[in-house]
Amino acid sequence: MAKNFLKSSLQNASFNIIFQIMFRCLTFLMNAFVLRHVEQAVIGVMNVRLLLLESTILFLSREAFRRACLTNTTAHNWAQVINLLWLTVPLCSVMCLLFGWVWLCVLETPDPQITTHYTLGVYAIAISCVIEMCVEPLYMVAQAFLFVRLKVVMDTINVIVRTTVFTLMVLWWPQGAVVAFSTAQIVAVIVYSLCYYYYFAHYLEERRVKPMPTPRQLQRPMSSEDDFPFTSMSEFLPRRLDNQTAVDLKLCVLTWSFFKQGILKQILTEGERYVMTLFSVLSFYEQGVFDVVNNLGSLAARFLFRPIEDSAYFYFSQLVIRDKPIDDQDPYQMKEAALVLQRLLRTVVSLGLVALCFGQGYARLVLLLYGGSALADGLAPLLLRAHSLAILLLAINGTTECYALATMDTVHLDRYNRVMAGLSVGFMLVSWLLTRLLGSVGFILANCCNMAARITHSVLFIKRRYHNTAFTPLDGLLPGRKFLIAVLSSAVITISSEAYFYESSKFVHFATGVTCLAVVVAIWVYEEQEVVRFGVDRWRRQSLKVD
Repeated sequence: MAKNFLKSSLQNASFNIIFQIMFRCLTFLMNAFVLRHVEQAVIGVMNVRLLLLESTILFLSREAFRRACLTNTTAHNWAQVINLLWLTVPLCSVMCLLFGWVWLCVLETPDPQITTHYTLGVYAIAISCVIEMCVEPLYMVAQAFLFVRLKVVMDTINVIVRTTVFTLMVLWWPQGAVVAFSTAQIVAVIVYSLCYYYYFAHYLEERRVKPMPTPRQLQRPMSSEDDFPFTSMSEFLPRRLDNQTAVDLKLCVLTWSFFKQGILKQILTEGERYVMTLFSVLSFYEQGVFDVVNNLGSLAARFLFRPIEDSAYFYFSQLVIRDKPIDDQDPYQMKEAALVLQRLLRTVVSLGLVALCFGQGYARLVLLLYGGSALADGLAPLLLRAHSLAILLLAINGTTECYALATMDTVHLDRYNRVMAGLSVGFMLVSWLLTRLLGSVGFILANCCNMAARITHSVLFIKRRYHNTAFTPLDGLLPGRKFLIAVLSSAVITISSEAYFYESSKFVHFATGVTCLAVVVAIWVYEEQEVVRFGVDRWRRQSLKVD
């Protein structure tokens, strides 16, 4: 099966970024509209308490399976993989019972003056999670066989349906925001699941009636589509296998390693929400403000960094063998992987620095446009400025950790789990301490400390991985000197512009930022011509191969 993993990874990242930006802009506008109709305390209940429940259940139920099953997909026995993936459904059911009980019976229930529909929200989250797990086998097959556009389209449908239903119901009944949230959750996941099953049923039907290839077509390299091992929808269901185990035992071991690591990673990823939820250090109103700022500050992560990380993990996991030293693997592939990692690091560091420097002078203006003067004149600007530092660290951590997790063997993964355990405990303690001292901004600073520690661990792993080789991928952590001078100068100019022009002329302040940003981008393109040329050449080369 002659797959080109770099091409598909670049395509996956590109389509993800394009569609995420296009449709997230739509939801961004809808959320800005809803923000003016729903109280901050209710937003805290929905976006912190209930979405934390969803995140916890889904992550612990499927993340380990996804990472394990995306490793060396060309060697899979797919009947065993499908059986393994269906284990996510009973696992998710157990998680729903356990965490649903905690959310209903252990944690503090919101005051009836905030909402009387909290229980309905918990049940809706549990039901939607179980339904979503029934799509997991189809999702994994789509990822493994490079259905690049499918995931983006399905995620887009999910977001649009959820946001549209929620928005329309809130406009009709503002006091029933949690009911609208619950309804949108169920409707969106049902539509999402039906679309996946319809797509693959239609795809298999098309393959059955597809004409035989011509002799000229047979001379071309085989594609992932030619190697598609499924012929009917029944093969996506669990079944008994003759003369072999029901699941791949090696994949089970790898899944267990990722599962143990996933528990710790979830704590580190959502640590501030767990501290808010378990220790009630902030009121629901303060949680709502924090969540609005956190979501706004995380747009770059959702638009750019997360699609890049997902595609890079798939690329590195296919190209670099976990159990072999770099010197014992294909030298051309290792050179390509090191170069891709270096270019990727250089790009995300540059994006993170732009977010950090421009975030200082434009936090108030962005919040004013997004949520109105009530949001822009309170604590929110300070939170958003602090969050811009987190964006830089998030960009570096996502890429370095992505490579580390894609290339670690089982021994290193277990060792990494122990490191994550220590970081998890430390992160929770630092979050609690800094929040007591500094309020909600303490959560962001604690998260920065957490990511800095994770970056250090991943960088040390990569350094050891490439020790005594000719490759230096970590050079990508250092941006160009001209770009660094330009972005720091822009920070000084835009902060001064806010001090002088924000109150008197917001347009002048905005125009100043646009001018500085254009100069920074031009200098980056000039200084990083190799990075730009690398990306363009790779894309053109793979496009020509496909043609």
